[in-house]
This record gives sequence, C-alpha cells and structure tokens, in this order.
Amino acid sequence: MLGPVLLAAARSDSIRRLVSAAPVTRPMVDRFVAGEQLDQALEGITSLTSRGMEVTIDHLGEDITDRSEALRNRDAYLALTEALAAAGLADRAEMSVKLSAFGQALPGGHELAHANVLPVVEAAAAAGTTVTLDMEDHTTVDSTLAILGELRERFPATGAVVQSYLFRTEGDCHALAGEGSRVRLVKGAYNEPAAVAFQDKREVDKAYVRCLKILMAGKGYPMVGSHDPRMVAIAQDLATRYGRKQDEYEFQMLYGIRAAEQERLVAEGNRMRVYVPYGTEWYGYFMRRLAERPANLAFFLRSLVSRG
Repeated sequence: MLGPVLLAAARSDSIRRLVSAAPVTRPMVDRFVAGEQLDQALEGITSLTSRGMEVTIDHLGEDITDRSEALRNRDAYLALTEALAAAGLADRAEMSVKLSAFGQALPGGHELAHANVLPVVEAAAAAGTTVTLDMEDHTTVDSTLAILGELRERFPATGAVVQSYLFRTEGDCHALAGEGSRVRLVKGAYNEPAAVAFQDKREVDKAYVRCLKILMAGKGYPMVGSHDPRMVAIAQDLATRYGRKQDEYEFQMLYGIRAAEQERLVAEGNRMRVYVPYGTEWYGYFMRRLAERPANLAFFLRSLVSRG
C-alpha cells in the first residue's frame, strides 16, 4: 500500500526537502542515478559499454513549471548528444526523453514539446544515435504517440514506450508492431486510476505477456523492459517461438538494479541496454524506484529513522 503514497510524495515539495536533507539519501540515490553532472554520467556509461552493454540515457528534469526549464532540458540533451559523439559512444548509447521535461504539461504543451524535442532527435541522428520517447501517466499517452508519429516521418528509428498496466496498451502494441518500429515494453510506474489501468499485479503481468506476444510476433524491434525473471524467460521463449535471433530484440534494465542479471544476459549473447539517469532533478525518479522495490524502501526507511 505504500507504493501509491510514495508516488504521490514524488510530487511533494515538502517531502522533497525532507528526503534531500537526510544523510542517508545520497548513497541510495547514487545506486540509481549515475551522477548529477554529464561528466559523471559519461564515466558510468563508459564502464557499462566496456562490459558489453548498451545504454539509454535520461537527463532527469520532469515536472517543469515554465518554458525556460524546457529549453534548459533541450540544451542538456543537445550537450549530451555532442558528448556521446565526441567520446565515440553514439553507436552504443541512445537517449530517453520525457516530453514533460520539454514542456508537454505547459499551456500549448503538445506543440511546445514537439518543437523542443525535434532538434534533439535531429542532433541524435546526425551523431549516429537515436531517441526513445518515455511514456508517462495516462493523460499524456495520446500526445506522446502523436509526437512519435510526427518524428518517425523523418526519423523512423525514434523509439516508443508502452506500459502494460494500461487497458489500452494491447491496442497500442498492435499499432506499433510494424516494420522497424522500436518499442520498449514496461509494466508502468505511475499511480494510475482503476478506470484506465489494472490494479492487481497478476493482471499487469498477464497484460505484459499479451503485449510481449504482439511485439515478438510483429515486424518491429521489441525492447523488453523488465527485471522480472519470469518475464525475461518468457521473452526468450517467445523470441524462439517467433524465430527471432538474439540481435532482433533486446532486454532493458535500470541502472543499479539486478546488475548481476545484466551481466549474465550479456554473457549469454543477449543484447542488454541499461537505462542510465543523471542530473540534479533526481527526486521524482528516486521515489518511483523506492515505490517499485519494497526491499529498497524498507532499507531507506530504517536508515532514515535511525539517522533521525
């Protein structure tokens, strides 16, 4: 029951201040976030790629309140693209963007987000890499998929993310499973109402498998975003069933979670992409990771109380 509470707390300024000031927070954040500055993130990325992994990089900065912040986020991604090209990492590293960080929730947000993300996608293509549009809460899905469609007219490698806990996602998977379409399937990490999303974990898992079947059977490129051992095994079985080679799909996991499993999958010849977040605006991302992982939450709360 604490999960929804933490997801709500992710948007609370007062709880943000409390958590940020706690001495125990920094070591926990460092587990999930590859630094606050670009040079720190590049060190982590280089370490991962040297061990046979690929990465997708998220400059943290959602829940912005004005257009100047959207421009700063755009410029941060442009700097990231330049840095990846200079470091020779563009062929192993793509970028994940949340359109809320580009102004999607502001007045005129759909057009604003598209205008701000377009130069990032253009720069990524010029550098030899690409961008995946992260999916956020259900109110943003239509706008995000519409922007995806516009971007794919010029940049067909632009990736999509779909969340199995939403009732609509099976239909979205059918629509997105076309030739060359890069689609990351995740279970979902937002506190969604029962009117639009499955609330029971077993139903979310069943929906994940149904969606995975659609993507594996399609002509696109499935990206299996899960730390669940059952889903990893099911994905491998489905890939075999539909005649996919190991380079015709990939696994994706978060930085700092199940690192040994990431290494194992790479050692077996699988494509493994690690989702690497960095930046000063780590609070919302950190709280969602705690909500997803009860063991991490229990450790953090015990440490917070003992330090208090």
